[in-house]
Amino acid sequence: MLELRQEVLFAVGGTVAVSIGFAIKDLVASLLAGLIILVDRPFQVGDRVTFEGRYGEITDIGIRSVRLVTLDDTVITIPNNKFLTDVVASGNAGTVEMMVQLDFFVGIDQDVERAKKIVSEALTTSRYVHLGRRWALVVNQVIQDSYVAVRLRAKAYVLDVKFEKDFESDVTERVLAAFGEAGIKPPAVLHRSADAVVAPAM
Repeated sequence: MLELRQEVLFAVGGTVAVSIGFAIKDLVASLLAGLIILVDRPFQVGDRVTFEGRYGEITDIGIRSVRLVTLDDTVITIPNNKFLTDVVASGNAGTVEMMVQLDFFVGIDQDVERAKKIVSEALTTSRYVHLGRRWALVVNQVIQDSYVAVRLRAKAYVLDVKFEKDFESDVTERVLAAFGEAGIKPPAVLHRSADAVVAPAM
């Protein structure tokens, strides 16, 4: 009985030792990663980052973990060792300004020049835009929801990252209202007669 008890004790002791070893390994990895983050500074408190499909603001960087608050106020605690192997994207990299990208889609038979003017005006007159930084409007043809469409991609900096969603709403609401007034329609299936189709030159 004594030998059996000793074997059981050894087995239990071994299991406990292995469990403690793994726990210590993860803890040490997180602590080392925390030091690397503090020295390398891939992001800072206040940065808007994307990590493993989650987007939000870094509110705390500790030795063991990082706290990320999503835009719907969900607090996510991420072990530091995760940042050693996974990609993290920072939207503002330590500054209060951040570029925001907005996409608008119109039909290929619509007045694209008028649409460009509407988007540009809404973009540059928003009270949240940082006109001291460059802004851009890129126009190209894409497939959107199985329709051929013209995409107007607007890029501009906001004065502060906290205005990101306010800026998106402000510009989007004014662009959609102006599109409606100008009669600019979204992408749709176009019906043309055979006579209207011109074969490309060979």
